Amino acid sequence: MHSKDQICHEDYQRTADWLLSQTQHRPKVAIICGSGLGMLADALKCQDSFKYSDIPGFPQSTVKGHAGRLVFGELKGKTCVCMQGRFHMYEGHSLSKVTFPVRVFKLLGVETLMVTNAAGSLADSYNCGDIMIIRDHINFPGLAGLNPLSGPNDDKFGPRFPPMSGVYDKSLRKMAFDICKSMGVSQYVQEGVYCMVGGPNFESIAEAGLLHKLGVDAVGMSTAPEVLVASHCGMRVFGLSLITNKVVKSYEDNESVSHEAVLEVSKMRSETLQALVTELISRMDINNNTA
Repeated sequence: MHSKDQICHEDYQRTADWLLSQTQHRPKVAIICGSGLGMLADALKCQDSFKYSDIPGFPQSTVKGHAGRLVFGELKGKTCVCMQGRFHMYEGHSLSKVTFPVRVFKLLGVETLMVTNAAGSLADSYNCGDIMIIRDHINFPGLAGLNPLSGPNDDKFGPRFPPMSGVYDKSLRKMAFDICKSMGVSQYVQEGVYCMVGGPNFESIAEAGLLHKLGVDAVGMSTAPEVLVASHCGMRVFGLSLITNKVVKSYEDNESVSHEAVLEVSKMRSETLQALVTELISRMDINNNTA
């Protein structure tokens, strides 16, 4: 089920050409919205919106909280494209399908990828509603051989052996911290390590304990594949995790987590996240270099 699909360069190009024929927008920034975070697209002006089901080659999103729309528009004078809902390995998609939009974005001219997700916290100092700027990630499926870059390398996109050190852009992370300080919200903004697990189940207590010992601050079921492919394509990457729950690490703890609770916390922080992302994009120059 998760073996690499036979997707060739022409397949990505066909989808990109279709989108370019349907909109006048030429985005430099792409935003992938996690569970309950699709409101980030609402801030875009002069929108052109497409259902995933109408886009040639696009997979379909099946998870509650993922609208399944691709939205083009302008944000503070910068042209963007926003995915309202992403694709996950646990839905049955191969990783090449999960990351299909990222390579299409590259062919559209996108230079910076912003990824958001809902995540559970393992760091003892984190609270529900915190925003974690992603400093680095641990890609558990990738360590086990489930990697979107497996199979023949497409040299038109990037090298066979791309480095992952420093993949989350340092200058954008610093700028985000400065923005949060100016917004007066830095008291619930963190920076840490995100870990992707396969899902769709939430972690067992023993698994949570293992991840905590490995230095993981927040855990979720997405993001790493898209980041891998974006980095392979030469894009700059910025990532945010919204902490929607505390992961149970003790057998004496009777709390549990639900997807509905995740969506509720996402709704609570929606305005703050939208303001942060909007201001961050506004401070990028036209070539997506920081001001």
